[in-house]
Amino acid sequence: MASSSTTISLSLATTALISHQRTTTSVASTLKPHERTLLPPSSLLGTSINLEKTSLRPRPITRSKERNSSHGATCLASSSPPPPPLPSALLFDCDGVLVDTEKDGHRISFNDTFNERELGVTWDVELYGELLKIGGGKERMTAYFNKTGWPEKAPKSDEERKEFIASLHKRKTELFMVLIEKKLLPLRPGVAKLIDQALAEGVKVAVCSTSNEKAVSAIVSFLLGPKRAEKIKIFAGDVVPRKKPDPAIYNLAANTLGVDPSSCVVVEDSAIGLAAAKAAGMTCIVTKSGYTADEDFLNADAVFDCIGDPPEERFDLAFCRSLLEKQYGVCMDAQV
Repeated sequence: MASSSTTISLSLATTALISHQRTTTSVASTLKPHERTLLPPSSLLGTSINLEKTSLRPRPITRSKERNSSHGATCLASSSPPPPPLPSALLFDCDGVLVDTEKDGHRISFNDTFNERELGVTWDVELYGELLKIGGGKERMTAYFNKTGWPEKAPKSDEERKEFIASLHKRKTELFMVLIEKKLLPLRPGVAKLIDQALAEGVKVAVCSTSNEKAVSAIVSFLLGPKRAEKIKIFAGDVVPRKKPDPAIYNLAANTLGVDPSSCVVVEDSAIGLAAAKAAGMTCIVTKSGYTADEDFLNADAVFDCIGDPPEERFDLAFCRSLLEKQYGVCMDAQV
């Protein structure tokens, strides 16, 4: 009888263990990977258990909840979660983002160049807005002349026309730089503030533009000042073979700076710039400019009319961090 009793007792214990294992496995299967670490060690399958001394009731799984008041999210963790990551790099477009240069800067300089060369060409405000859909000044002029016809003074062969366009663009850049050096075009609100916040936190800062490198360098040096300029990397002009909306310039920036594209935050003002940033796998904030206010920015992570300075600030580095917080999923929605 003793042997039979022992057999029955062992059978009941085994049944209870299997039931416990199934319950634990079922609970574990509903949890996300980081929550499974909260399961008690005795719940692991294959654990050696003393059937005579061990209670087979599964221990409850406890979760500590923290409310993130700024985002309305509940974090599931055994202790306070780490702060969301700062961006590894903050990447700015130049024209329309740092300075609203297009209408009263680049357009005027193009027209002055056409006038000096007696080409009989003038780009009005509306036409130039359409031409801005083409990235790069040389590319813009080439597309325009291909469509409307080349000036009589332009050469006939393709190779000579490339040189002709390059010479026009060089002169246009010289005239544009005079405007910048005289500080006739101011920085947009909040630009200096956001750059200072990033540099103070050790976040890398760069400017990624389709404009001529000399023109971009002039804007950074004269309008942001030499102390900031020496800490800002510039990627501009023909540094890449394909202009925005191709992501080449943002890919180059990430590779050169040694950062993961997914940890970069881009500030753009145009649809082609947004497309380039997203194609590179980066988070992108749009600050609309005079020519881009009506463009489609549905794919942007956030859209503002400007960065802004206090008391009319629109966003800051903390907001950039919050966008990465959503991306990395540091906190989960309260319904989880």
